Amino acid sequence: MDLNSSPATGQPDTGLTIAGKTYSSRLLVGSGKYRDLEQTRAATEASGAEIITVAIRRVNIGQDPKAPNLLDVVPPSRYTILPNTAGCYTAADAIYTLQLGRELLNGHKLAKLEVLGDERTLFPNMPETLKAAEALVKDGFDVMVYCSDDPIQARLLEEIGCVAVMPLASLIGSGMGILNPWNLSLIIEQAKVPVLVDAGVGTASDAAIAMELGCDGVLMNTAIAGAQDPIRMARAMRLAIEAGREAFLAGRIPKRFAASPSSPMAGRLK
Repeated sequence: MDLNSSPATGQPDTGLTIAGKTYSSRLLVGSGKYRDLEQTRAATEASGAEIITVAIRRVNIGQDPKAPNLLDVVPPSRYTILPNTAGCYTAADAIYTLQLGRELLNGHKLAKLEVLGDERTLFPNMPETLKAAEALVKDGFDVMVYCSDDPIQARLLEEIGCVAVMPLASLIGSGMGILNPWNLSLIIEQAKVPVLVDAGVGTASDAAIAMELGCDGVLMNTAIAGAQDPIRMARAMRLAIEAGREAFLAGRIPKRFAASPSSPMAGRLK
């Protein structure tokens, strides 16, 4: 999609549909890095998010019956829980982790795959990601997948059968925002599944830009949980997602190297 192009005027927003289920919110949030479970609950509510991602290797959702359980404050009856493979560096570890998550969540099929390349950048290891995605799809999972902002890799993941592709805007937790809008636009233009920005968002304007580009949604954790006031930032992100989506649907004016007066000379009163 050309960054200066826009959808047809009056295009309705029918919600975000992933794996056959439609959500009214296009903001997905993580559940880690908060001060405590009460802050997790309050920020999640303020965000308006309906899909909450959970790191199976780091957050207790029943693995330890003696420890506080995230599901007590973010119940599956209210939210779609999205188990993820944060901290996995091989396809084998990621596959095992999501199989564990499926068992803990009573056969839950929707999952977020991420296979990391190294501890310094947390950049995705795409060969291992592709390998894990293929195995998980064959095993019956509905796979949402964290990936590089490479249109070819995104297309391969879609062809495997992933239900959403999630290219990074910049490094996980970096807050650097969208560094390559051109690549994101290429992915959006070709994709037949939802495209959600995952990683790198730092503030509300980053989320709005992602939506203005035509992304179907944004997933974030650190940008909210790491803010000085996470609950207020969660509200800001909710509004930014809504505003960015409305701007995309409204259709922005084209960029040009000439002024265009708000009050044209033609037809003026003499």
